[in-house]
Amino acid sequence: MGGIRRGNNELKGHPIIMQEEIRIAVALIIRENGDTLLVRKRGGPQFMQAGGRIAGTETPKATLARRLREELSLDIPPARMAPFGCFEAEAADETDHLLVAYVFRVQLEDEIIAPTCEIDEARWMPIHDAPTLPLAPLTRNHILTLYWQMQFGTDLPHQQGREAAA
Repeated sequence: MGGIRRGNNELKGHPIIMQEEIRIAVALIIRENGDTLLVRKRGGPQFMQAGGRIAGTETPKATLARRLREELSLDIPPARMAPFGCFEAEAADETDHLLVAYVFRVQLEDEIIAPTCEIDEARWMPIHDAPTLPLAPLTRNHILTLYWQMQFGTDLPHQQGREAAA
């Protein structure tokens, strides 16, 4: 169950912002050539990782296994879900909500994805092309950034340009 968390603006002398917390489990799905799978959920404008809200007392891996079946018709056992990190980010589709995301890396072998009605679009992307898509904050600022840094030891190209402009 989500909770309410204070925003970090209070440290800067700004009013305290209360945010509803949403706990989710998502997958950084990779295939052998290094491409990553990004999905655009039904009615949403931004691409993100597959996954979703953690229900009740469900574990993050159990949630992810369930959501991968529901969204992509993938049956991935928890033993194939490698912890990638836990991140906080603004929710892409719910104003004033903070995501607490448990992220797992899932390496696909010969599985075929079959997006369900919950997914409007699923795209395999080379990591260097992903910043050209409209990305959810969690995907853009945390997951793909860390994946890129692990692969190449530098910041994502779109971040290098942003830092130079700052």
